[in-house]
Amino acid sequence: MRVWMGSGPEEPFLISAAPGAGKTRPSLLFAKELLDAKVVRRVVIVCPTTPLTRQWAEAAARLGVHLQPDAEELLPPRDFHGVSVTYARAAASAARWQKQCTEGTLVIADEAHHLGDDLAWGQGFNRAFGATKRWLLLSGTPFRSDQTPIPGVRYEDGVAQPDVSYTYADAVRDGICRPVAFIPFDGTLSWQSGDDTIEASFSDVLTGREASRRYRTAISTELSDGLPRILRTAHERLVALRERDHRDAGGLVIAADGGHARRVAKVLHEITGRSPVVVLHDDAKAHDKLHAFTESKDPWIVAVNMVSEGVDIPRLRVGVYASAAKTPLIFRQVVGRFVRTIQGRPHGEASWLYLPGEGALRAHASDVETELRHVLRPVNDDEDLGIWDEPPTKRETERTEELAFVPVHAEVNPQMALFGGGPPPPAPPPAPIGAPVSAAPAAAVLDAEPEPEPEMPAWQRRRLLRDKRKDLVGSLARMDGRSHREINAWVNRETGVSRVDDATIAQLERSIDVLLRALERGSRRRAS
Repeated sequence: MRVWMGSGPEEPFLISAAPGAGKTRPSLLFAKELLDAKVVRRVVIVCPTTPLTRQWAEAAARLGVHLQPDAEELLPPRDFHGVSVTYARAAASAARWQKQCTEGTLVIADEAHHLGDDLAWGQGFNRAFGATKRWLLLSGTPFRSDQTPIPGVRYEDGVAQPDVSYTYADAVRDGICRPVAFIPFDGTLSWQSGDDTIEASFSDVLTGREASRRYRTAISTELSDGLPRILRTAHERLVALRERDHRDAGGLVIAADGGHARRVAKVLHEITGRSPVVVLHDDAKAHDKLHAFTESKDPWIVAVNMVSEGVDIPRLRVGVYASAAKTPLIFRQVVGRFVRTIQGRPHGEASWLYLPGEGALRAHASDVETELRHVLRPVNDDEDLGIWDEPPTKRETERTEELAFVPVHAEVNPQMALFGGGPPPPAPPPAPIGAPVSAAPAAAVLDAEPEPEPEMPAWQRRRLLRDKRKDLVGSLARMDGRSHREINAWVNRETGVSRVDDATIAQLERSIDVLLRALERGSRRRAS
């Protein structure tokens, strides 16, 4: 990787690394190197969502780089090294941030494919950070479905040219990512379309509207031998993995929308006897639910638009793709949720993704499978690398419902799988009762030193201090009758702060001491 250690202008730098390959840590180490060398004075992380701004801040804190997540300004408090913000905030604040950005700013754009030169986020990004060309662009999928150019990316004949490329096959070969086995389901599907009942499999050629209805029939939860059969098969795989040696292995269903997610959850409850976690993109507690599931041993989570990227749940081993979105970008991002490895677990263990055998999904899975063929087994020169011959189905949106649509019948079964086109490997036998769960020897586990509690990131400590300061201001106002504004102004003068938003952690700690002393004096006066 080219290192920006000089003082002159530099060009943007694109790293294309497969989802799950681990772009965060090396990017932050690079940022730390530039900060330590005083080549840059500030780091700005820009990413798609607010939860990701916090994840970046937490990861940076572990390396001694302190970022303020979801900041409103590019200028962080003096004891911070930078900020982590969303693309939406950058676009909304572009005019103001344009004045705050300097050549000494390093900008790291996470999942840079969300930007487009002709779109609001891309235009805002260009304007906000135009004063520096130290742009480190990160993407697992450096292309956009709408073919809009990504700011800072070089193109040759319309194809993005990464400065560094690390493919999924590279990551599997190096043990950074798990291989994924794809299990498509196909069979007889029938639905009512107006006055007609249409019956077809995914191998039949249909018009755009009827192809869409065929897929909707396949992911319908009302037909017991359709999606519910796929869910039962996926759950059997998950149970086998958990009974063997991966006791907290998890499963994920990508649903089409909120209503579909709740219906899928109901079917999973009937199959497993347990209600799965359901996470929707418009749920205010979505991030907390994802974090809780990551740390738990719950078997299943059902999600919509929440796990395409930036969500790290390494224990996911089984998935069901039932989303209405079928673009290659989204498919690759979903696959990326199942490739995370866990330290200490066997090298090369696979994850499993079950999906309807729809043409576009089969083509996307075949592309991934082709990448892995030379990694997982030798291939003869004259061997056909494709395991499916059906071309992708053109994606069309139904603008009107001219004819009534009712799913009628589904009977699907698993088709070809990854690793040579044969059937999926048999489920591993359960481990003997009492056998150690970890791949490491039991004695090593017993003798291992407990991991120290991670230090609280600076941004979290700062938030807690501000909350405590606010509570103390309220307590003092109730005690002596002054307004919050008067008390805040007095505390700021005592601690040398112009605004609370600009206060350092040390200044916040001093302000809390000032308020506690004032409350103690007031309590003594009342007691006397």
